[in-house]
Amino acid sequence: MTNPFFKNFGPINLKDIFKILGINNINNVKKIKIFDIADLNSASSKDITFFHSNKYNAQASNTKATACITTKNLQNFLPHKCERIIVENVLISTAKVTEILYPDSVNDDFDNSVKEISKTRFKEKVKFGKNVLIGSNVKIGKNCLIGHNTIIEKNVVIGDNCSIGSNTIIRNTILKNNIRVLDNCVIGKKGFGFFPKNGNNYRFPQIGIVLINDYSEIGCGSTIDRGSISNTVIGKNTYLDNQIHVAHNVKIGDNCIIAGQVGFAGSSVLGDNVMIGGQAGISGHLKIGNNIKIGGGSGVIKNIPDNSRVMGYPAKDLKEFIKDNK
Repeated sequence: MTNPFFKNFGPINLKDIFKILGINNINNVKKIKIFDIADLNSASSKDITFFHSNKYNAQASNTKATACITTKNLQNFLPHKCERIIVENVLISTAKVTEILYPDSVNDDFDNSVKEISKTRFKEKVKFGKNVLIGSNVKIGKNCLIGHNTIIEKNVVIGDNCSIGSNTIIRNTILKNNIRVLDNCVIGKKGFGFFPKNGNNYRFPQIGIVLINDYSEIGCGSTIDRGSISNTVIGKNTYLDNQIHVAHNVKIGDNCIIAGQVGFAGSSVLGDNVMIGGQAGISGHLKIGNNIKIGGGSGVIKNIPDNSRVMGYPAKDLKEFIKDNK
């Protein structure tokens, strides 16, 4: 399961999914139960997945999902045994199915389960400032500190030797050990996922979490959105400067250094040992390799292979950038 916190209301019958999506020709649909929804890579033989872009042809051809929401143009990339669910708008259809399986993931209102930390079992275990609130289903390890006016909302796991700054909100997040989250951060709230439909905006349920690995640091004023279908992940020993935005499903590798005001659009994946200068922007659904250096103010709009140095908008090889800007 992608999110250990949201309740899964499955299984549901595949025929019921066809009905939910308004597909009437279901006479030949197999009698299959769907237990969960997952991305192409993570889906098991009990899951449904979705396939909406040629960028994911390779993943689609190897998916283990028993059924897939997709389009006529993409269906032939899927394994023969995978049941096709052909729709006009894959993402809206995926949102509808996710909402049935995880109805609690649609809204993201404030957590009214919180209590003053002095009234919880953590009062003797954690060193804390004034006006600290703790929600339900929270675990906190040894030697942790929490600053003033911080709210650890429901569904959070904090490992050992972690420091959480003041005026910070965390929910739907797992922090491993030896992590520092500085002041004024928001971690684990829902991402910017919605689709225009008939003059309204259809919200995509966000069922993922944020996972931050050992020895990482999150700078002041940063926002890390939880994943939609997969998780948002920060690697080991990765340092984020102040005022950084990490959108849903982004995965940042180990030993990365990200300078201030960098923005990551959804579902991009970064390798290890990536360095990014201030105010750079990374577009969505990109693959950034290992040992990459991206100059400050750059706009990355395509994949970058390992061991590259790029700069500019659109970002290009550093030598080419210097030559063009003499």
